[in-house]
Amino acid sequence: MAVPSERAPLAEQVEQLLAEEGPLAVMAAGDPVLRRPSEPFEGQLDPALLSRFVEALRITMHAAPGVGLAAPQVGVPLRIAVIEDPAPVPEEVRVARGREPQPFRVLVNPSYEPVGTARAAFFEGCLSVPGYQAVVARPAEVRLTGADEHGRAVDEVFRGWPARIVQHETDHLDGTLYLDRAELRSLTSNQALVERWAQPTPVRAAQALGFELP
Repeated sequence: MAVPSERAPLAEQVEQLLAEEGPLAVMAAGDPVLRRPSEPFEGQLDPALLSRFVEALRITMHAAPGVGLAAPQVGVPLRIAVIEDPAPVPEEVRVARGREPQPFRVLVNPSYEPVGTARAAFFEGCLSVPGYQAVVARPAEVRLTGADEHGRAVDEVFRGWPARIVQHETDHLDGTLYLDRAELRSLTSNQALVERWAQPTPVRAAQALGFELP
């Protein structure tokens, strides 16, 4: 797939990306687009193009698969992200992580702030850092503000795993990867995670690998 020129207008970049059917290419860590703050969305894409772009993000997220995807991850530096989590996990994991199903939704120009001081630490991965996960301590509850794809205001409190998802995707729009917030001693391959650290919480991993939990 051809990579659109960074000097082209954003609408032209998106049109080039959508010229081919199927999932979009996901940028990997090391690509500069993942390290630059994204432009606020201010109508750079007309409604029809925005709708097509959102659908392409949805298809790409499902194909990966993942529970969220931000526009910079497909090379578009706009403050747009999508999330969706069917949460197909065992009850023990659901309870420990506060993981509840989340419908598909679009976040436009999102920002978040902690609600309270509680923090939760769990292994976290990223489609732009394939093959690895690490423990990240994040606010357990956040207030997310912004808009949806139709311009309707969003002002909502997220808790548990949904709070982690919206923080992770919003961070992408600020040029931040989860590794910037991670306990690096916890960094593990996906294979090691499955074989050793698949428990609902990372308590055993913290003891064995030598890092602290909040």
